[in-house]
Amino acid sequence: MGLRAITGCVAYTSTMTKRRLTDQQAKRIQAQRSHSEGDAIEEGKPGLVIARFSKQALVETDNGERILCHLRAHLDAPVAGDEVLWAPTTDAGVINALITRRNVLERPDSQGRLRPVAANIDLMLVVFAPEPAPQPALLDRYLVAAEHMGTEPVLVLNKADLIRADSDIENTLEHFGALGYRTLTTHHEMTDASDLLALISQHTLVLVGQSGVGKSSLIRRLLPDASIRVGALSEVADKGRHTTTTAELFHLPGGGRLIDSPGVRDFGLSHVTTEAVAEGFREFRPYLGQCRFRDCQHGTEPNCALRDALEAGKIQPQRFESYQQIVAAIRADQ
Repeated sequence: MGLRAITGCVAYTSTMTKRRLTDQQAKRIQAQRSHSEGDAIEEGKPGLVIARFSKQALVETDNGERILCHLRAHLDAPVAGDEVLWAPTTDAGVINALITRRNVLERPDSQGRLRPVAANIDLMLVVFAPEPAPQPALLDRYLVAAEHMGTEPVLVLNKADLIRADSDIENTLEHFGALGYRTLTTHHEMTDASDLLALISQHTLVLVGQSGVGKSSLIRRLLPDASIRVGALSEVADKGRHTTTTAELFHLPGGGRLIDSPGVRDFGLSHVTTEAVAEGFREFRPYLGQCRFRDCQHGTEPNCALRDALEAGKIQPQRFESYQQIVAAIRADQ
């Protein structure tokens, strides 16, 4: 999966900014920290998880080196973007502690259980295009998931060169912009990535969207050097390890980080309360808590503030329908 922005001839460097374990990070370290288990030599150094491979993780150290680390059995499984404390061992390294995440992106596994995919995300680029036609309900699900995570969503209209004269897709983008979301329009003929890189700045981002909207081409434009994009996987493969990974983190040439998670097109929202879903629709917020009944389900109840706003044209019918679909799906799973 991927967004590939536009880069041109910018030289890539794998050197990352040196990290120090701050007082705030130290306070966030989980209590499960190990106590001199195995052959760990030191208590812990700060590191960044680049990718997760079964019972191992590739960790980037504060001087830019990458160490394949084993995972302590008692720790929550780290994912790309996690900050950890690691210690060298006789053969590689071991992760001793997971620093508490600011947020985490989860998706359901084959059994429907939510599994972490990526952590500490600043931006979620929600990509859509004229072809395949946008699915409004899916776009709204992405936005609700981002709002619930505390991650800023940005709407990216890709393949803009395919917009037909009778298309209303630009009106869709304008509508989201009017709701306060940042938006961006791009297409394959834009060979410079300055617009995307300016948007990303020094942040950590993920890209989401339905199949065929051009996420992979956007990623290629952000990371034009293919050798960069297969770096972590090849390092592990060279050691004869299992290379299945949920996501992989890349440093972008102009700053910032991209977490590429192939196959993430939908998120599980079964863990989100119906109240949180309503909060995820920005235009609903002025009316929440204003209904006649405190437990109003915004269905057929009298004096429902949301329904009144809908009838007054202050809420778009399509958005209210998306809200109802999401809530109905959550209740069906409970």
